[in-house]
Amino acid sequence: MKRVVITGAGTINALGHTVDETLDAMREGRCGIGALEFRDVERLAITIGGQVKGFEADSQFNRQQMALYDRFTQFTLIAAREAITQSGLEFIGDLAARAGVVLGTAGGGVSTWDDNYRSVYEDGKNRVHPFVVPKLMNNAAASHVSMEYNLKGPSFTVSTACASSNHAMAQAFQMVRSGMSPAMVTGGSESMLCFGGVKAWEGLRVMSKDACRPFSANRNGMVQGEGAGVFVFEEYEHAKARGAEILAEVIGYAMSSDASDIVMPSKQGAARAISGAMRDARINPEEVGYINAHGTGTAANDKTECAAVADAFGPHADNLMMSSTKSMHGHLIGGTGAVELLACIMAVRDGVIAPTIGYEEPDPECALDIVPNEAREAKVDVALSNAFAFGGLNAVLALRKV
Repeated sequence: MKRVVITGAGTINALGHTVDETLDAMREGRCGIGALEFRDVERLAITIGGQVKGFEADSQFNRQQMALYDRFTQFTLIAAREAITQSGLEFIGDLAARAGVVLGTAGGGVSTWDDNYRSVYEDGKNRVHPFVVPKLMNNAAASHVSMEYNLKGPSFTVSTACASSNHAMAQAFQMVRSGMSPAMVTGGSESMLCFGGVKAWEGLRVMSKDACRPFSANRNGMVQGEGAGVFVFEEYEHAKARGAEILAEVIGYAMSSDASDIVMPSKQGAARAISGAMRDARINPEEVGYINAHGTGTAANDKTECAAVADAFGPHADNLMMSSTKSMHGHLIGGTGAVELLACIMAVRDGVIAPTIGYEEPDPECALDIVPNEAREAKVDVALSNAFAFGGLNAVLALRKV
């Protein structure tokens, strides 16, 4: 089995347009959630979100590209550019033939769906742009990244709701670990912050109107975000031979299915994924210092996740640090695990634990160290990233300091 390391990272999200901007915001406990700005927002009951502000797509892409790129694809390409540039890899020859891209998204081209439904149903038009289908399809971002960077190996999209990015990164990790590919581009993206996207989520009655407060007793729901996180996963010896900077090592993963309810999470399913990731990584629970929680800010999710962590770690649960960065950037649905992996890298590489901001009242059902409101300096050798999705689909990744 090959060792797998991360040699490139890129992002754009509500906290920043680059990795450095995002990590600075996490260190400062800065909130990227604010008033939404798009057409017909006044018709919504939910008017806040982790929206990417100050982003001008036409300054990044030409007219022909804009006709093909939904907002979620635009975010992916920007994050991929940063990650691949940092990695220093050039995909030519045998490397290009074997390297690929696996990305996660839950909604794909939601903005394209929304714009074109409006055009047909509200504006009464009888025609849509001929590129609507290739623009909205869930694999659009993965396909465009593969074309942009000459990635000719295994390339596809994973769609498992809120666990999409973690499932995608787990697949990429396995491909590099098995020797199938020397390097993979992986992560996820989402952009559901449009009228139709938010209106659909309103129907679930799980959204907060004012703030995301994970693990706080007065939490009242999740807040959506948007953006992308993209990484280069590379075989350790391959990276070492070319003198690449290594951000962290990916050491294990696990996936599980609750097989119980389409929306209510299961403590047992989440605990199996957490324990499975440690088993795959061949580590003891006591070696884990930090968990980036799924931590959505809903009553059901937060208490279930805390119970699952307590089950998986036993007495060591009291010694763990666990935080939810969704409190700062919102819930990016299928892209959320990719942005959250940055917090895990920061923990093991820099010894900085991103906080759970908005924490106001202790909840006895969430009685773990959730790093409230302020970042913390701490030595962390191993970090886990949790993702637990609607449909009961769970995926947990383990990272280690190199």
